[in-house]
Amino acid sequence: MISARDLRKSFGDFEAVRGIDVDIPAGAAFGFLGPNGAGKSSTMRMICCVSPVTGGRLRIFGLDPATHGPEIRARIGVCPQEDTLDTELNVWENLYVYGRYFGLPRKEVRSRIDELLDFVQLTERARAKVDDLSGGMKRRLTIARSLINRPEILILDEPTTGLDPQARHVIWDRLFRLKQQGVTLVLTTHYMDEAEQLTDRLVVMDHGLVVAEGSPLELIRDHSTREVAELRFGVGEHEAIASKVEDLADRIEVLPDRLLVYSDDGEAVLEAVHARGLRPVATLVRRSTLEDVFLRLTGRTLVD
Repeated sequence: MISARDLRKSFGDFEAVRGIDVDIPAGAAFGFLGPNGAGKSSTMRMICCVSPVTGGRLRIFGLDPATHGPEIRARIGVCPQEDTLDTELNVWENLYVYGRYFGLPRKEVRSRIDELLDFVQLTERARAKVDDLSGGMKRRLTIARSLINRPEILILDEPTTGLDPQARHVIWDRLFRLKQQGVTLVLTTHYMDEAEQLTDRLVVMDHGLVVAEGSPLELIRDHSTREVAELRFGVGEHEAIASKVEDLADRIEVLPDRLLVYSDDGEAVLEAVHARGLRPVATLVRRSTLEDVFLRLTGRTLVD
C-alpha cells in the first residue's frame, strides 16, 4: 500500500527526513514512533500528499503523489492530531458536509452517516452541538469523519492524546475493528501501550532516520531486557548511586527522578540493592516496554 525508498524532506538547509525506507502492506497497522522533531510528522504529511517529496521515491497504491495526489487523497482518510470539527454545525452536519466534499451523492452520504454514527457509538448524539461533546466523543467524531469516503488507508496522528483511559480503550476497539475489516492503519503515538496494542509493525525514528524497525515484541526483545527495576532515591542522588549498582545490570539509565536498572530478574536486583545497604524511597519491578527501547535507541523519552 505504501512504499518509500531513500525518502527525504528538506526545509531550506534543514533535512527533516534523511533517507528512510518503509514498506506497509495492505491490512497492516503500522506505527511511526520517535521523539518530537524525529521526522514523523514530515513523513506523514508526505504520505498524505499534502507536502511534496524532496528526494527519493514514494508510492501509495503504486501511484506517485507528485502526479496522482488527488487520486490518492480520494482513497485515504486522515485523522489529525487536533480535532478540527466545525463547532457551528452539529454532529450529523459535520459528517454530511465532509462527505459532500468528496462528491458523494446525498443519499449515499446520509446512509454512510448512519453507519458511522453507529460504529463510533454517537447515534444518540447526532443532533448535538460539537461543543457539548466530551473529548472522547469529539475524537470518535473526528475518526468517523475520516472514514466517510470508505478509505483504504487511515492515517492517524496521535489518535488518543489527551483522552482518559476509558475513552482511549473505546477508540482502540474501533480501530481494531477497522483493521479486521481490512483497512490499513498508519499512526503516530506518544503512548507506548497504544503502540503495543495497535501496531503489527513500527519504525523508530530519530533525527530524520529510521533507527529500528520490527514488531513491538521484537524491538523489546532486541533492545532491552526482560525486566526493569525502577529505583527512586533522594533528589540529586541518582547519578552517584548508579555507579554502586551498575554491576547488577545489563544497562542503567539515570533519569531525573529515578534510576532504571535493566536485568532479566528485577526482584534479584532489588534484593542485591538492599543487601548493599541502599534504601530507595520507592521501588518497582516491571516488564520492559517500548519506552525502554526509546531510551536505548535515542537517549530520550518520547516527549523530550
